Amino acid sequence: MIFGASSPGAAEGTIAPEGGCPGKFFTSRKWVYDQGGLTMRDHTGQPLAQLSSTGGHFEGKSVAGEPVTLTR
Repeated sequence: MIFGASSPGAAEGTIAPEGGCPGKFFTSRKWVYDQGGLTMRDHTGQPLAQLSSTGGHFEGKSVAGEPVTLTR
């Protein structure tokens, strides 16, 4: 997945999924970062996962309850 933003430090941006994304993450299109953490949304605006920053990466759960980890 490639996360894009209009400027450094932006609170929201786009997601360009790449081949091999598990579950419904191939429908990822937008991210939003706020006090609740990082929310990934699909092409219809529905949440896919809610993640928190943890030691240089993000961890959380998909809306289906599956664990999700994002690392660089």
